[in-house]
Amino acid sequence: MSLPPESRNEAITRLNQSASELEARTARKAAMDLGAAKVTGEAYKIIAELIGGVLVGLALGFGFDRLLGTNPWGLIGGVLLGFALSIYMARRTANRLMAQAKASGIEPQSIPFDDEEDEDR
Repeated sequence: MSLPPESRNEAITRLNQSASELEARTARKAAMDLGAAKVTGEAYKIIAELIGGVLVGLALGFGFDRLLGTNPWGLIGGVLLGFALSIYMARRTANRLMAQAKASGIEPQSIPFDDEEDEDR
């Protein structure tokens, strides 16, 4: 059984509708991919702040020890100071991200603690 011939205008209308639906699906997927890339970038930024703070503190402590000859106290103090600074910076970034999420209407959801996981071991 063959399909009835459709007019040129009907075919163009049907193709335009299909193209619009396809464009809407791809736009949604591209927006989701962009959102995932942004979240990943922010996570890498927090990791870099944590590692960088400790390394900068380590370098400053090492330099302080070299200048004043206070081995290993400058190194220990520098690492502790760098760690504290990196925690502060990571927390500030996390608070900024939470504020942006609340402003856009996204409420953070907590994951309930599951005691059954410990019983399986």
